Amino acid sequence: MPRKGNSKNLRLGRFSQAGQIYHIRIATAQRKPIFVHWQGGRCAVRALLTVEPFATTLCYVVMPDHLHWLMQLQEGGLSTVVKRLKAEASRNLRPMMPKPEQPIWQRGFYDHALRQEEDVQAVARYIVANPLRAGLATSVGDYPLWDAIWL
Repeated sequence: MPRKGNSKNLRLGRFSQAGQIYHIRIATAQRKPIFVHWQGGRCAVRALLTVEPFATTLCYVVMPDHLHWLMQLQEGGLSTVVKRLKAEASRNLRPMMPKPEQPIWQRGFYDHALRQEEDVQAVARYIVANPLRAGLATSVGDYPLWDAIWL
Protein backbone atom coordinates (compact mmCIF):
# COMPACT_ATOMS: atom_id res chain seq x y z
CA MET A 1 0.00 0.00 0.00
CA PRO A 2 1.54 3.37 -1.00
CA ARG A 3 2.42 5.69 1.83
CA LYS A 4 0.79 9.08 2.03
CA GLY A 5 3.18 12.01 1.93
CA ASN A 6 3.44 14.32 4.88
CA SER A 7 3.54 17.85 3.51
CA LYS A 8 4.97 19.37 6.68
CA ASN A 9 8.08 17.24 6.15
CA LEU A 10 8.67 18.45 2.59
CA ARG A 11 11.01 21.23 3.73
CA LEU A 12 12.92 19.22 6.36
CA GLY A 13 16.64 19.60 5.81
CA ARG A 14 16.15 22.46 3.35
CA PHE A 15 16.96 26.11 3.78
CA SER A 16 16.00 29.27 1.98
CA GLN A 17 18.40 31.97 0.94
CA ALA A 18 17.90 35.69 0.36
CA GLY A 19 18.51 36.58 -3.28
CA GLN A 20 17.53 33.11 -4.50
CA ILE A 21 14.84 32.84 -7.19
CA TYR A 22 12.10 30.28 -6.49
CA HIS A 23 9.21 28.84 -8.47
CA ILE A 24 6.42 28.30 -5.94
CA ARG A 25 3.17 26.42 -6.48
CA ILE A 26 0.44 26.68 -3.87
CA ALA A 27 -2.74 24.61 -4.25
CA THR A 28 -6.17 25.19 -2.79
CA ALA A 29 -7.60 22.75 -0.24
CA GLN A 30 -8.88 19.66 -2.02
CA ARG A 31 -8.00 21.45 -5.28
CA LYS A 32 -11.31 23.34 -5.14
CA PRO A 33 -11.52 25.90 -7.99
CA ILE A 34 -11.93 28.93 -5.73
CA PHE A 35 -10.10 31.19 -8.20
CA VAL A 36 -12.38 30.34 -11.12
CA HIS A 37 -14.06 33.72 -10.58
CA TRP A 38 -12.02 36.85 -11.20
CA GLN A 39 -12.83 38.31 -7.76
CA GLY A 40 -11.30 35.36 -5.91
CA GLY A 41 -8.25 35.41 -8.14
CA ARG A 42 -7.73 39.12 -7.46
CA CYS A 43 -7.60 38.33 -3.72
CA ALA A 44 -4.58 36.12 -4.41
CA VAL A 45 -2.99 38.85 -6.55
CA ARG A 46 -3.49 41.46 -3.82
CA ALA A 47 -1.89 39.07 -1.33
CA LEU A 48 1.20 38.88 -3.56
CA LEU A 49 1.54 42.65 -3.22
CA THR A 50 1.50 42.46 0.59
CA VAL A 51 4.57 40.21 0.72
CA GLU A 52 6.57 42.48 -1.61
CA PRO A 53 8.99 43.63 1.13
CA PHE A 54 9.96 39.98 1.67
CA ALA A 55 9.87 38.71 -1.92
CA THR A 56 10.07 40.36 -5.33
CA THR A 57 7.47 38.93 -7.69
CA LEU A 58 8.92 38.20 -11.13
CA CYS A 59 5.75 36.62 -12.50
CA TYR A 60 2.64 34.79 -11.41
CA VAL A 61 -0.45 33.10 -12.75
CA VAL A 62 -3.53 32.32 -10.71
CA MET A 63 -5.20 29.15 -11.95
CA PRO A 64 -8.67 28.02 -10.78
CA ASP A 65 -7.24 25.76 -8.05
CA HIS A 66 -3.62 26.84 -7.59
CA LEU A 67 -1.14 29.66 -7.89
CA HIS A 68 2.24 29.66 -9.66
CA TRP A 69 4.65 32.31 -8.41
CA LEU A 70 8.17 33.06 -9.60
CA MET A 71 9.83 35.21 -6.98
CA GLN A 72 13.15 36.33 -5.60
CA LEU A 73 13.38 35.99 -1.83
CA GLN A 74 14.48 39.23 -0.18
CA GLU A 75 14.38 38.52 3.54
CA GLY A 76 13.00 35.98 5.95
CA GLY A 77 12.49 32.30 5.31
CA LEU A 78 10.66 30.95 2.30
CA SER A 79 8.09 29.14 4.46
CA THR A 80 7.40 32.34 6.40
CA VAL A 81 6.81 34.34 3.21
CA VAL A 82 4.45 31.70 1.78
CA LYS A 83 2.63 31.53 5.12
CA ARG A 84 2.14 35.34 5.01
CA LEU A 85 0.84 35.11 1.45
CA LYS A 86 -1.64 32.36 2.32
CA ALA A 87 -2.83 34.22 5.44
CA GLU A 88 -3.43 37.48 3.58
CA ALA A 89 -5.22 35.78 0.68
CA SER A 90 -7.34 33.80 3.15
CA ARG A 91 -8.30 36.94 5.05
CA ASN A 92 -9.57 38.49 1.82
CA LEU A 93 -11.21 35.32 0.48
CA ARG A 94 -13.12 34.18 3.58
CA PRO A 95 -15.99 36.70 3.24
CA MET A 96 -16.64 35.35 -0.29
CA MET A 97 -16.59 31.68 0.67
CA PRO A 98 -19.87 29.75 1.11
CA LYS A 99 -18.32 27.98 4.12
CA PRO A 100 -15.74 30.45 5.49
CA GLU A 101 -14.65 28.06 8.24
CA GLN A 102 -13.26 25.53 5.74
CA PRO A 103 -9.56 25.59 4.83
CA ILE A 104 -8.66 27.53 1.72
CA TRP A 105 -5.16 26.17 1.08
CA GLN A 106 -3.54 22.76 1.05
CA ARG A 107 -0.86 22.33 3.66
CA GLY A 108 2.63 22.97 2.40
CA PHE A 109 3.69 24.11 -1.04
CA TYR A 110 5.93 23.08 -3.90
CA ASP A 111 9.14 25.04 -4.40
CA HIS A 112 11.97 24.83 -6.86
CA ALA A 113 15.08 26.94 -6.36
CA LEU A 114 16.30 27.93 -9.81
CA ARG A 115 19.87 26.97 -10.53
CA GLN A 116 22.25 29.59 -11.86
CA GLU A 117 22.21 28.10 -15.36
CA GLU A 118 18.40 28.08 -15.62
CA ASP A 119 16.86 30.72 -17.87
CA VAL A 120 14.57 32.76 -15.60
CA GLN A 121 12.57 34.20 -18.50
CA ALA A 122 12.00 30.70 -19.94
CA VAL A 123 10.63 29.58 -16.56
CA ALA A 124 8.42 32.69 -16.49
CA ARG A 125 7.10 31.92 -19.98
CA TYR A 126 6.32 28.38 -18.87
CA ILE A 127 4.44 29.71 -15.82
CA VAL A 128 2.31 32.28 -17.66
CA ALA A 129 1.47 29.74 -20.38
CA ASN A 130 -0.27 27.47 -17.85
CA PRO A 131 -3.77 28.75 -18.77
CA LEU A 132 -3.08 27.88 -22.43
CA ARG A 133 -2.00 24.32 -21.61
CA ALA A 134 -5.07 23.94 -19.34
CA GLY A 135 -7.39 25.13 -22.12
CA LEU A 136 -8.56 28.16 -20.13
CA ALA A 137 -7.56 30.62 -22.86
CA THR A 138 -6.36 30.57 -26.45
CA SER A 139 -3.95 33.45 -25.88
CA VAL A 140 -2.06 34.56 -22.78
CA GLY A 141 -3.54 38.04 -23.28
CA ASP A 142 -7.05 36.59 -22.93
CA TYR A 143 -6.37 35.30 -19.41
CA PRO A 144 -6.70 38.06 -16.77
CA LEU A 145 -4.88 36.62 -13.75
CA TRP A 146 -1.19 36.77 -14.61
CA ASP A 147 1.64 39.26 -14.79
CA ALA A 148 5.39 39.37 -15.37
CA ILE A 149 7.99 42.07 -14.79
CA TRP A 150 9.26 41.77 -18.37
CA LEU A 151 6.18 43.46 -19.86
